[in-house]
Amino acid sequence: MTVSLVIGGASGIGRAIVTALHSRGDIVGIVDIDESGQSVAGELGERATFIHADMSTATGPRAAVDNFLALSGGKLDVLYYGPAVLESHPLSEWTMEQWDHSMSVNLRGAFFACQSAEKALRASPHGRIILMSSTGALRGHAGMPAYHASKSGMLGLVRALADELAPTVTVNAVCPGWIDTPFNDPYWSFQDNAETARTRLESGIPAGRQGIPEDVAGIIEFLTTPAANYITGQSFVVDGGYTAV
Repeated sequence: MTVSLVIGGASGIGRAIVTALHSRGDIVGIVDIDESGQSVAGELGERATFIHADMSTATGPRAAVDNFLALSGGKLDVLYYGPAVLESHPLSEWTMEQWDHSMSVNLRGAFFACQSAEKALRASPHGRIILMSSTGALRGHAGMPAYHASKSGMLGLVRALADELAPTVTVNAVCPGWIDTPFNDPYWSFQDNAETARTRLESGIPAGRQGIPEDVAGIIEFLTTPAANYITGQSFVVDGGYTAV
């Protein structure tokens, strides 16, 4: 039975991933700063556990992994990291605190979660790390420099870890495009007219719509199967064609 830890699994894409992995029979740990993750675990019932943790702190990532390993008997096959902060401000208004908060959650937390999970993943017969990047690593939007910089950094982290952890652990990134969740609200509020901006954006997506969390969960599920044994150091774009045109 696959043992999976989904960091950032209480809502949005993370919750869809939790549901997909649990539905196929995984033991799933749900880590989030949002206490609603407890309700998610309760709804799933057997084989689901919630751990509260704050990825912006120095101790949060390690504590989350260590606490789950204590519950799983030291077993871990899949580590997924998805927490992120999206802030939008004019360049002149950014503070060091805002920048550092974005970087700590979006990038630093991923690194230390991977570090903490290394031993258990190497012991797994099919260790997997999947880090959530974004098409924000490939395209830029005004007002969101910390988000774009951190998501670009995630791709570099994936390549470095893929080399270091091979051949026992595969490491890949997923880059969603516009997924219609409340996570994007700071972007819309930064626009002069949110509705006009939304219409313009969606008209530029060949699929004709924003994605939903389940559109992303499928690639995560695939990357954690034996069919993906020879795939590592890669980034997979799930964006309805947004970056292709």
